[in-house]
Amino acid sequence: MKDLSLLTKYRKFLFPGTLLFFIIFAAVPGQEEWIGLDLAVVPLILGGGFITWSTLVTMIETRKITAGLLIVFALIGTTYVSEYLAGAIVAFMMVAGEFLEDITLDRTRNAVRELVQLSPDEAWVKRNEEYISIPVEEVTVGDRVLVKPGERIPVDGTILSGQAVIDEASITGESLPVEKTAGAKVFAGTINQSGALELQTEKTGNQTTLGKIIKVVYEAQESKGSTQRTADQFAKYFTPVILGICALVWVFSQDLMRVMSVLVIACPCALVLATPTAVVASIGNAAKRGALIKGGLTLETAGKVTTICLDKTGTLTVGRPQVVEIQPFASYTQEEVLSTAALAEKRSEHPLASAVMNEAKRRKLSIPDPQEFSSVFGRGVHCVYEGTTIEVSNRRRLEQLPDSEVARTFLDAQEEKGRTALLVLKNGEVIGGISIADALREQAVQAIKEMRKSGIKRIIMLTGDNEKTARSISQQVGITEYKANLFPEEKLEYIRSLQKEGEVVAMVGDGINDAPALTLSDVGIAMGAAGTDVAIESADMALMADDLRMVPFTLGLSRQALKIIKQNIWVFAVCVNIAGITLATSGYLSPIAAAVVHNVASLFVVLNSARMLTFKLNYSESETSFSSKQAQSAV
Repeated sequence: MKDLSLLTKYRKFLFPGTLLFFIIFAAVPGQEEWIGLDLAVVPLILGGGFITWSTLVTMIETRKITAGLLIVFALIGTTYVSEYLAGAIVAFMMVAGEFLEDITLDRTRNAVRELVQLSPDEAWVKRNEEYISIPVEEVTVGDRVLVKPGERIPVDGTILSGQAVIDEASITGESLPVEKTAGAKVFAGTINQSGALELQTEKTGNQTTLGKIIKVVYEAQESKGSTQRTADQFAKYFTPVILGICALVWVFSQDLMRVMSVLVIACPCALVLATPTAVVASIGNAAKRGALIKGGLTLETAGKVTTICLDKTGTLTVGRPQVVEIQPFASYTQEEVLSTAALAEKRSEHPLASAVMNEAKRRKLSIPDPQEFSSVFGRGVHCVYEGTTIEVSNRRRLEQLPDSEVARTFLDAQEEKGRTALLVLKNGEVIGGISIADALREQAVQAIKEMRKSGIKRIIMLTGDNEKTARSISQQVGITEYKANLFPEEKLEYIRSLQKEGEVVAMVGDGINDAPALTLSDVGIAMGAAGTDVAIESADMALMADDLRMVPFTLGLSRQALKIIKQNIWVFAVCVNIAGITLATSGYLSPIAAAVVHNVASLFVVLNSARMLTFKLNYSESETSFSSKQAQSAV
């Protein structure tokens, strides 16, 4: 069995290895006299037959003349002039070149293979009040699934019971595991690191987030950008042109070997490989880090972006109110102010109340139930606890306070920063103030810096919030341009005006509320798309995690891919072909040398593109390179 597995592993080496074996013996002086046959005929027939057959099949399937026809003519020509060894070497170089290209390209496709392997083959499903193991294909929506510690989650669903630490790097690219308990969403392909979970199945197979990621990456690798389509068109007309050049070389030189050399060197394999290899490698790299790029056209356009527009809520900010400052008055402490406010807000359903309660929970404060509770519309909440009257109110309460200067100063300062400010009162006395805001994402400032470093000319924040809030957030994050008080249709109009100015615009949003703006922009980038079908399917790029730093990463990746594509086309394809054809027509390049040069150029294209597999964007010295960190724990 071990020998069989080794044979399977190295079977790709057998055919080119066999050809090389016969070519080496064919080059031994006098071998033809010993055997009675020129051994070069064997690799010429084997290799030439393979190339001829694959070329004819491709031409029949595509109904087009392909570049492989040039090689077939070259092999026929070398056989005609009895240059069997030259023909055998040409055949070997073509087969070996294709073999090396396949090996290198296999690396670029590994991202998708590994994604497919993330889904387990079996799942523990509840049947007749007990859990049994069944093939994952047989799990249906609504089934209860048990996931044991160390196992991969087989479906998308909601936790019914249990708590666990989940490694979601395969979906979001986030290197740190996440603690989850009942009510939380989980995704197929992620790893349960500790604790048993019982799930309610919501999506299976191709409908899971992992399934959609695999589908998008497959489709992206098949789609073609403008550069790739240009290369395809070039290759289409290239063969007739080269045949015309060969005819002229024959007319003027009457040297069939020169004609053979032109045929061999002119095959545009490097040109055909230039774009798709770079695109596949880049998309695979991005997918491993939790970023979906929808094909070559998106990749190329993203590489040309000059302006980025960012939504505020849910993109630059976390998208939910949080307590950002607690200011105690007189001799009170922050904990006393917060616990008093939480007592009044405990029965309230207002979003600001949730922010106060979450902060109390984060600080592990014990909050008793109030004895009386009432909500005062437009002003705040009121409660009674053990004979003490507690209020949480807004600016309107100032009018009834005898000494309100300290409270007024606090309110003015917080509102100037674009925050919502609340006053906390006990028996009519103001004991402190709490300010609430939609807090910035941790990575927002660093992400904006990296966007500027990557060459983006303009970074603009678009928001429907008021002027003060917009100005405050833009100053905190380091953005100099912003537009406030925008309705959705006004965002569209603004993006349209930027495009009329010649800007290539990327719009970054949450993928749902910003769907129109994402669609209109040249490149729409959806944040936090994990589990969001709309975002994955509608955006040009979908970032599975809420890490804003993935925006400069994907744009930097796209810019580098564009550079690699141009290098492939102009350096390894066009320049090498022009130089090679010139040398071949002048008689300085034999068919053997032409085959070597041609395949080396094609190999360099693939190796150059493979550099995109290791592309990473390093952050400042104060931060660890997030891309390398995520790469270790990603797929």
